[in-house]
Amino acid sequence: MQRQAIALSRQLPDMTYLRALWIGALALAFVLVQALAVTARPESLAPLAEQISPSVVNITTSTVVAGRTGPQGIVPEGSPFEDFFREFQDRNNDGQGQRPRRSSALGSGFVISEDGYVVTNNHVIEGADEILIEFYPGEGQPAEQLKAEVIGTDPNTDIALLKVEADQPLQFVPFGDSDLARVGDWVVAMGNPLGQGFSVSAGIVSARNRALSGTYDDYIQTDAAINRGNSGGPLFNMDGEVIGVNTAILSPNGGSIGIGFSMASNVVTRVVDQLQEFGETRRGWLGVRIQDVTDDIAEAIGLEKVAGALVTSVPEGPAMDAGMEDGDVILSFAGVDVEDTRGLVRQVGNSPVGETVRVVVYRDGETVTLRVTLGRREEAEGAVPAVATAPDEPEEPVTKEVLGLTLSSLTDELREQLGAAEDQDGLAVTDVDETSEAFEKGLRAGDIITEAGQQKVTSIADFETRLEEVKDAGRKSLLLLVRRAGDPRFVALGVGE
Repeated sequence: MQRQAIALSRQLPDMTYLRALWIGALALAFVLVQALAVTARPESLAPLAEQISPSVVNITTSTVVAGRTGPQGIVPEGSPFEDFFREFQDRNNDGQGQRPRRSSALGSGFVISEDGYVVTNNHVIEGADEILIEFYPGEGQPAEQLKAEVIGTDPNTDIALLKVEADQPLQFVPFGDSDLARVGDWVVAMGNPLGQGFSVSAGIVSARNRALSGTYDDYIQTDAAINRGNSGGPLFNMDGEVIGVNTAILSPNGGSIGIGFSMASNVVTRVVDQLQEFGETRRGWLGVRIQDVTDDIAEAIGLEKVAGALVTSVPEGPAMDAGMEDGDVILSFAGVDVEDTRGLVRQVGNSPVGETVRVVVYRDGETVTLRVTLGRREEAEGAVPAVATAPDEPEEPVTKEVLGLTLSSLTDELREQLGAAEDQDGLAVTDVDETSEAFEKGLRAGDIITEAGQQKVTSIADFETRLEEVKDAGRKSLLLLVRRAGDPRFVALGVGE
């Protein structure tokens, strides 16, 4: 027994070694499999193209336009050549110059449900009298065409929702989560470029969160070839999910140079859901005019972090009802920190109409929490900003040069010259030193300064008082609220020593 125990004990190290070796081999194999999975790429995109192509459509629109669209008035009226040119134009038009004609345009789209909902760009179908949807043909089969009706459009994101009636369920593609798309991911674009028919192009995500010109822009930039006629077509990830709607290109010649933009699917899905339910969009509305906080503005108001959205005016609406004021800095909306104006606008627009949200603002060195019940953006378009109340006894006009500005108290004559409201008060900028910081930051003669140091100014004395207060507080900048043609913006000017 003793000998057997000794022998067994001698075998244990060997067994432990073999077990460790086996575990190590398994771990190495697992790492190799993972590495191969990461680097593996499909040998061909053909299977993906075959899977998604039946859901991509060509869109043809037609519109009746006036017959004569060329330049008129080639020669002055009464000229001896007038009859000659009129005869020349009529001959070239075969006498049909005044008759209406039908104009056609081409674009792309994709089916999002088996009952026939189709997504495309608004600019593809805008103003069209007739919309025809052409479906991808199978091998050796003719393309099928169906008439479409417009369910709703959203010019702000350039999205339109159409509907066709088919005899059988249609193949459709799902939306993916565009927030998961990474720079460098492979993508595929499909559509009808330059009217050449269905085609596929591939590339990568070049950049994300691009803004072009719209308030609600969130574009994916890609180098997959996108040309005229691709508008409204889908941008797919490698799982066959739509992560963008091809909308625009950046090009000096009108053709693809590898800089294309697709509206992110997470924006599109919200728009499509509302168009399906209401036939229109219903975005939340806070009711403020805002601008980004800059370094000098943050320093001028004592804000520690350069973030948030600075309120330049509060017209009648939800924000005014909740007690928001000019000069407030919105730091948080519905529990989410506000980084800049673009982020705030998108978050408010994505919030439900009628929802009551908590808004945290920075005011006079402290934070204030407001409860705002959101209105509807579409109903508020063109809302007139509130204006300040004029003093009962306006002072005599006084002029003074300060901080590179020549300031004058407003008179009725100045208000008329500047196109300001009769009850507008403040100080008129009558001249700006071109070597000053004020000129560098865009102030010009004709501007009206309504606030200095986040307090209203109606006289030169008010302005000088605000300037001394800033200096006494040890701040380096004075924050001015400037209006030009009624539009407000904040500008911070250095006060010097």
